[in-house]
Amino acid sequence: MTTPTPAPAAAAPLTEAEDRQWASFAHLGGIIGFLPSLIIWLVFKDRGAFTNTEAKEALNFQITVAIAHVAVFIVNAILTAVTLGVWGLVGWILPLAVWVISLIWSIQGFLKAKDGNHYRYPVSIRLIK
Repeated sequence: MTTPTPAPAAAAPLTEAEDRQWASFAHLGGIIGFLPSLIIWLVFKDRGAFTNTEAKEALNFQITVAIAHVAVFIVNAILTAVTLGVWGLVGWILPLAVWVISLIWSIQGFLKAKDGNHYRYPVSIRLIK
């Protein structure tokens, strides 16, 4: 006879320090893309209210950055074709600008969140509510 499998224990809520820590990591993870923010939000959204809010904010911004990179790639491809390759000499500036802005705002979000303050990105499409 088999014994019934016990139900998994619910994850313990985050302490205030852990909540701030994971929220700030969600912003800082934006330096390498949207996956760190997504993983942190999925793992900790039910364990800390501050982490839930800040990870969603960071994830929305990183999705916006990914959309911007695709748009810049399309614009660069079209302009390079239209100008017979001349645009390729200066077209690298646009993706660099998107990355630098993303880097700066992600670091600002990290600094605000580690102090326990909410951070709203200046430009972000709010896809995840």
